[in-house]
This record gives sequence, structure tokens and C-alpha cells, in this order.
Amino acid sequence: MDSNQLSPLRKTIVGVQFLFVAFGATVLVPLLVGLDPSTALMTAGIGTFIFHFVTKGKVPVFLGSSFAFIAPIIAASKQWGMPGTLAGLAGVSLVYFVMSALIKWQGKKLLDRLFPPVVIGPVIILIGLSLSGSAVNMAKENWILAFVSLVTAILVLALGRGLLKLVPVVCGIIVGYIVSIFMNAVDFSEVLSAPWFALPPSIAHFQMPQFAWEPFLYMIPVAIAPVIEHIGDVYVVGAVARKDFVADPGLHRTMCGDGLACLASAFFGGPPVTTYSEVTGAMSITKVTSPQVIRIAATTAIVFSVIGKLAALLRSIPAAVLGGIMLLLFGTIASVGVQNLIQHKVNLDKTRNIIIISVTLTMGIGGAVLSCGSFAISGIGLSALVGVILNLVLPNDKEEETESVNE
Repeated sequence: MDSNQLSPLRKTIVGVQFLFVAFGATVLVPLLVGLDPSTALMTAGIGTFIFHFVTKGKVPVFLGSSFAFIAPIIAASKQWGMPGTLAGLAGVSLVYFVMSALIKWQGKKLLDRLFPPVVIGPVIILIGLSLSGSAVNMAKENWILAFVSLVTAILVLALGRGLLKLVPVVCGIIVGYIVSIFMNAVDFSEVLSAPWFALPPSIAHFQMPQFAWEPFLYMIPVAIAPVIEHIGDVYVVGAVARKDFVADPGLHRTMCGDGLACLASAFFGGPPVTTYSEVTGAMSITKVTSPQVIRIAATTAIVFSVIGKLAALLRSIPAAVLGGIMLLLFGTIASVGVQNLIQHKVNLDKTRNIIIISVTLTMGIGGAVLSCGSFAISGIGLSALVGVILNLVLPNDKEEETESVNE
């Protein structure tokens, strides 16, 4: 729908609604990794504006906190602290910039060669499963609250209609929080003492990230999955808006815009951002695909980020409530990886594919670590790197190559 067909009030209502769809996931990531949720809201808004500037304001995409980096941020913060981790997250943008240059130079075929579904599927599965233990540990602090939150999210996801179906996380947290209040499991002291308006702590008390090579190199392989997700999302957004954004403004521009947004987010103390398919789903339902409306959502995110009471309220959510949501959320992410393998018809009768998938999964779940001096790479990053290398060095048999040509 053309934005010129909408009144200013309608644009604002739809824009705020789009933010509400992305709100739960955007603030959930920082809550899980120990970052400030108000900072994540601000960096999501700033990142979205950067993306729109780079893409000439043509692509209706909202950038929010990326779930792919939850496990790496938690692990990295234990080794190098949050300042070092944030500096390491700057490495994420480097991957986007390199991919942008490669796409501009060679086109998308090179990416298909480096990151086929047989590599990306297991990596996505690992993103979901790597924190399953953390989800259980948070949930067992109060199984009643975790169960209420989980069941609510499941019911909304299974039975909800329209926009309600897009916000199961928000609904689960709200119901879980209300039950928490009745169980006296919420401490409102910080909420009462918080100012109504305040800059996010990481911005009000700004500190330069403490650069170090170890976390920088640790984060780079983790960016493989969201980079590939970005490509798929751009195609989906184009299908919803009925425009070819790969051709205009170009996939290299969308990739570069996402990378700059990640760099800005790390600089301001927020988590890496990524294209949000939740908002794309909302656009599909409302039939409103105007980039201008997405920018209204970004503006609303920035406005919300300076409401001190809201940030304090989010921090008061009991861990068990978040744990209950995580039980569904991380399993859902893992199932997306399985779905990726199925949709792309990855042949599991092929020894080559079995080797790539099995080694990638066992190294990631088993906690393999590759270290050299003070540098170490492990978890999703190491598994993704191994998967890419195996895909490049293991030969395709002639039968498989013939099948690929016939397809």
C-alpha cells in the first residue's frame, strides 16, 4: 500500500503497531545477555534509520536485536567482560561489509557456494539448542511462573489470529508478569525510583568499547547465520511488497546497511541487529509495506528507549518468566534449522551431507574449543567455520552433481 494513501494518524498507528510486533524480541535479547533493554530499543531505532539511509529509503525493513548472538555474548562476557564483548561485536559488521563487497563483485552465486543449506541448517539448529540448558536453569527458579508463561505463549501461537498470532512472546511475558505480581515475585523498588525520562545507561555514561583481538575474532564466524538470514529476508520482503529489492537498491546495499547498523549498535552498547521477519509478517497481514511507516516504528522505538520507568519495568521481569518463554523460543529456532534442511531438500542419504551436519552439530553441542595462546574460538562460531570448511573441501560425487543440474 502506498503511504500516500494513509492519513498521518493511520501511518502512526500502523507504525507503532509494527514496533509492538518487534518489541518483545528486541528487549528479550538484552534481558537474557545482561545488556540494557532501553539501549537495545534505541539502537534498533538508530540501526533501522541507518539501514534506510543506505538503501535510499526503499526497503521496508525493521532491524531488531539478533537472537543468533545470545549464546556468544553470554560466553564472551564471561571471558572478556561486557566492554570487550561489545568491541568483539564490531567484528560482526566486518562480515557484512565483506559479504556486501563480494555480492557487488561476484553476485549471490559465491555466497551459495560458501553457505549452502547443508551448512546453514545445522548452524541455525545450534543457535537454538546451545542455550537450552540456560532456559531450563532460569525456568526452574519458579516452575509455576515458567509454566504459565510457556503455556500462554503456546496458546497464542497455536490459536491466535491476525496480529495477535505475531506476539506470543509479548503475551507470554505479560501474563507471566501479572501472575508474578500476585505471587509477590516482583520487586518494584527500582521501578518506583526510576525517572520517567532518562537516556539509556550505556549512552548516558558512554564508554568506548575496549578493543581486543580475541573477542573480535570470536564473533566473526557467528555472523554467518544472520548474514544468510538477511539474504532470505530481503527476498521475502520483496515478495510481500511486490518489488525486486535485490535489483534495486541492490543486495549489496541492504547488506552494507545491516552491517553499519550492527557497528552502531555495538558502539552504543547494544546487541547486534538483524532484519525482523516478525515485522514482515505484520506487513503481509496489514498490506502496508511503506518504508515511511517502518521509520515511524523506528522513531517510536527511540522514544520508548528514553522512558526510564519502562526500562526499569522490563528489568523487573522475573527470570523464571523469561525462562518459560526461552523453552519455546530456542526450540522454535532449532526447528527453523530443521525446516531449512527440509525446504531445500538436503539429501541425507549422501555421506558428504551427513558428515557436514554431524560434525557441525556434535562440535557445537559438545562445546569444542580451538585455542591458540590467549585466543580461543568455540561454540557456534567454531562449528559454523568447520561447516564452511568441510563444505569446501569434501568432494561432491557425480550422482549428486547430476541431481543438482537436473533440479
